[in-house]
Amino acid sequence: MTDSLLHIFLDAFLINNFVLCVFLGMCSFLGLSGKVSTSWRMGVSVIFVITVSSILSYFTNILLVALHAEYLRLITYIIIIAATVQLTEMFIKKKSPTLFRELGIYLPLITTNCAVLAVPLFQTARGYNLIQSIVFAIAASGGYCLAMVLLSLVRERTELSDIPNLARGTALTLVLASILSMAFMGFAGMGAAK
Repeated sequence: MTDSLLHIFLDAFLINNFVLCVFLGMCSFLGLSGKVSTSWRMGVSVIFVITVSSILSYFTNILLVALHAEYLRLITYIIIIAATVQLTEMFIKKKSPTLFRELGIYLPLITTNCAVLAVPLFQTARGYNLIQSIVFAIAASGGYCLAMVLLSLVRERTELSDIPNLARGTALTLVLASILSMAFMGFAGMGAAK
């Protein structure tokens, strides 16, 4: 794999943003993007979980290949992600009970967030080395955080706007998310070969 680190970063962060272009992790993206503070904290939690689980999955994959047990990749990745989320949840509950209550059910649901599982699967399929895997994980999770914060900024702004009741709520959130997604589709030209 000869991808440069900058290309890997830009691809995962902007061009193929996991939330806005690949449409992974939509549940927490739509559910927790009501307030900037909550979405930012959730984004940072996801960055931590994805980065740690990506690194652990990289070394686990090396071990599985050495043992000729590649068929165990998916289950081991899920176990790694679940353990990382559990540790993150315990840390947040201990250090910030208020944040723990704000994140609610979405914090343990990071385990089932398809974006979190997609990162180790993609890095394995693409044959990334350790440094490439770390850059990919940080960029993909950073793109997730960026998408969450951008949508929450727009949603907070709409709370102050005079919007008809018919358009408020889920309908407006979906329209805002789709407009944001279309804006990110404009980055697709950055990945074109010259």
